Amino acid sequence: MNTSVLNSICIDHIKKNIEESISNIKKKNSTLNAFVRVYEDDVQKQFEAIRKKIDNGQPTGKLCGMIVGLKDLICYKDHPVQAASKILDGFVSTFSATAVERILGEDALIIGHQNCDEFGMGSSNEHSIYGPVRNGLDINKVPGGSSGGSAVAVQQDMCHVSLGTDTGGSIRQPAAFCGVIGFKPSYGIISRHGMIAYASSFDTMGIIGKNIENVRSVFEVISGPDEFDCTAYNEKFVDCKHIDKQKFKIAYLKNAVNYEGLQKEIYDALLNVFDTLRSNDNEVLGITLDFLQYCLPVYYTLTTAEASSNLARYDGVRYGYKPKEYKNIDELMCKARTEGFGLEVKKRILLGNYVLESGYYEKAKKLRYYIIKKMNDVFDEYDFLLLPTTPTTAFGFNHNMDSSQMCYADIFTTLASIAQLPAISIPWEQDGKNMPIGIQIITKKYNESMLLNFADYLLKTYNSS
Repeated sequence: MNTSVLNSICIDHIKKNIEESISNIKKKNSTLNAFVRVYEDDVQKQFEAIRKKIDNGQPTGKLCGMIVGLKDLICYKDHPVQAASKILDGFVSTFSATAVERILGEDALIIGHQNCDEFGMGSSNEHSIYGPVRNGLDINKVPGGSSGGSAVAVQQDMCHVSLGTDTGGSIRQPAAFCGVIGFKPSYGIISRHGMIAYASSFDTMGIIGKNIENVRSVFEVISGPDEFDCTAYNEKFVDCKHIDKQKFKIAYLKNAVNYEGLQKEIYDALLNVFDTLRSNDNEVLGITLDFLQYCLPVYYTLTTAEASSNLARYDGVRYGYKPKEYKNIDELMCKARTEGFGLEVKKRILLGNYVLESGYYEKAKKLRYYIIKKMNDVFDEYDFLLLPTTPTTAFGFNHNMDSSQMCYADIFTTLASIAQLPAISIPWEQDGKNMPIGIQIITKKYNESMLLNFADYLLKTYNSS
């Protein structure tokens, strides 16, 4: 087959992908509310630039033609970004996040910004100025949060992958609820430059996709050092793309498996995972972590304290929402924050100020160091740690849960966030109502290559059985 024919096939394939994604958005988004802004004209311009490269015989990028959505916490130059909040009404970013620049440099196509919980604070995607996102598998159920729009967009083939953010489970939890893959790498291995902050020592950009290959390809491109982020890891991710070891030593959390709030079908799915691994000659052993019960209070103490500092910059003076009437600068700031922030964000800011003044913040920091040390000890002995992603499958909108009860949706995801470890949620079976079950895998810091390969191995083993 000659070059011109190959080029024509490649161009037609990319064009078809664009048409399918835009068609799915137009058909489904009015019901699901996954996208808050769609950049159809931009995608067409990006496509024409790729076509020109191909026609001129120039090499194309590693992500050529991949359609990517951005959570509404990730900056894209000359485009609005609002963090799903009224406080940033009318704000247009003057620069792109480092990750966005890198995927555009490899010829990815950015199709739009996706709905989320305000400033990433939520586990159901109900706390958004744009309204809630609905799960495409059952519109009466939540998609999870805070990256709910990003997960639903991938689930419903509105894009190939989504770039989301994960502070305490905001990629993994919606991935589990929506039946897709949610990958949170080690803290700092992807630059946070251009990502609107919630809690700076937790915030991690990650990837939602339908297959490991796409997730891996995007991660290879966006990871690595960045002069604009002093917390960025100074090594570039290098992928092995194969598993050298034939057998793994895998731990599972007994106190997670025996958690009284764990849905029976998730418990059964975990046992199935253990059986699958053991039948392939892997060693699977149960361990107990005495600090699991402290993960939620440590997480919420530290993140709310950091949030109270980070969100202080939103005052209505320089950009974003400005009240119509005010007498002086103090009233302007008070009204802007009162009218601009949603209820959940206000709660966390107030709680953050309280824990900073009460001394709980320092106690939580000490507990975090203890958890990090103990998790390092676990991975001195085991290759991976398995546990549920969530205690239940996706719940309904009329759930009658208050904020404290909603926190328990994060009970299994905050562990990796506190310890700054890489973790991935993969879909595994369904419950009796055909809602997906997510299984979470955690490994030692900067071991992303092995984590992705092991997740791929586990999915292929399960799908072939």
